[in-house]
Amino acid sequence: MKSGAVITAAIAISLAGTSASLAAEAPAPVVKKVALSPEQKAAFQAAKAQFKAARETRQAARAAAKANIATAKSNFDAAKAAATTKEVRQAARAALKSAVAAAKATVPAKPTKPVRP
Repeated sequence: MKSGAVITAAIAISLAGTSASLAAEAPAPVVKKVALSPEQKAAFQAAKAQFKAARETRQAARAAAKANIATAKSNFDAAKAAATTKEVRQAARAALKSAVAAAKATVPAKPTKPVRP
């Protein structure tokens, strides 16, 4: 009988501790949005437009680089198939690597998103 009472008391204490810890959690602070001045709004809109233009430019450059790499890969496959010596295969591989490196170099860095003032 005593052990049953001890277990019941232990469960009651653990549940009380759990509910107390849940009550102790503070709600997330509410961040109020502040209205932007017309100058800030105009600057932010301009930064957004510049970001979108840079993103589109990068996507177009990536598409062009992918096409160039695909062409270089097909040229490499044809040269490798026609190669008769190891040196010719190595030269074809070097040409492929340089074409891929040149294509990757044409892709601009990823633009950073503008931050709302």
